Amino acid sequence: MRATDSVHETVNAVYLSDSRRVLATLIRLLGDFDVAEEALHDAFRAALEQWPRDGVPANPRAWLVSAGRFKAIDGMRRRARFDALDEVGDKADIAVVDPAAWADEESVEDDRLRLIFTCCHPALSPDAQVALTLREVCGLTTEEIAQAFLTPAPTLAQRIVRAKAKIRDAHIPYEVPARAALPERLGAVLRVIYLVFNEGYAASSGAALTRHDLSAEAIRLERLLVALLPEPEAIGLLALMLLQDSRRAARTSPSGDVILLDDQDRSLWDRDQIAEGSRLVEQALSARGFGPYTIQAAIAALHAEAPNAGATDWAEIVGLYDVLARADPSPVIELNRAVAVAMRDGPAAGLALIDAILARNDLLDYRLAHAARAELCRRLGKTADARASYERALALTRQEPERRFLERRLAELR
Repeated sequence: MRATDSVHETVNAVYLSDSRRVLATLIRLLGDFDVAEEALHDAFRAALEQWPRDGVPANPRAWLVSAGRFKAIDGMRRRARFDALDEVGDKADIAVVDPAAWADEESVEDDRLRLIFTCCHPALSPDAQVALTLREVCGLTTEEIAQAFLTPAPTLAQRIVRAKAKIRDAHIPYEVPARAALPERLGAVLRVIYLVFNEGYAASSGAALTRHDLSAEAIRLERLLVALLPEPEAIGLLALMLLQDSRRAARTSPSGDVILLDDQDRSLWDRDQIAEGSRLVEQALSARGFGPYTIQAAIAALHAEAPNAGATDWAEIVGLYDVLARADPSPVIELNRAVAVAMRDGPAAGLALIDAILARNDLLDYRLAHAARAELCRRLGKTADARASYERALALTRQEPERRFLERRLAELR
């Protein structure tokens, strides 16, 4: 392999591993998302030109930050028509680390945390928070984000542009919130990360049940958040995602069909993820200030640690759902609790709870509520009710594996 090819591979590897870190610092230094992104690309172009000639620097990230900052400042001077400085800029060698630009390792890690909180600022709409986080923090392309959330790429691009403009025009600070504001602001960040994970764990539509690229990206992002800000709920969310993701290999058949929890081959579950998730649950529960994500993680741990479906401690799970319903009341949590009650006390008990939820006009357009009701009616021999609920769930689903599962259930009833 030629030396130039080797250096190009090194540049590509640094881009994959460090480009988001470099971008976060450039945003702090330059004060603008678009200018920083242009500077990032200029820095990597400069690396491709200079590293084969001068060698790979000892600290590639520091070099790239300095290069990007220099290129951006030079561009600003050009646009301001500072002709005299243009001549200096054209001749300057940028392969010099600027300590003022780089500061220290701790400040760079803080930059990543600042970027997460800026992308999830409450002044931005929830859709914009998700799109901007995936684009700027995770490095997904606009096309990848648009595909994941079934949004036309031009619409998604405009959403990101408007979010950046709002940050700039509203002078939204590029900072980690003060301690007093942290609980509220951290909650928004955790919601965004979990939304990304859920879209990967159970895609809202499409040909596949899961999008592993999204769920893996959410776990990577949450690991970063926990490393930088080890709050109990952040630890609890990481535990929850690891425990849920541990079952990924067993959730579908080789042909991509859904396999329910009770029918999964538990030897396929990732025991390393389960061990780490369970340890993190205990860590979060031992600290003051844990919340709904930690409680959900404790429920997931009980599922993960049961050697078989029959050994699941449904009484303990119902008790945890009682706690969760008090901490974060919602119809979806009520639904999940109803399913757990059905497993503990029998399908009739669970069906009564689900019917009560639907009678309040809650979850009428939520496919999983109708699918759960259909399953309990099927177990009770209420064939007509089961058929009606399966058909309602089928009408609401946009995901092919779920559609095939519901169609099979309907065929079995006939």
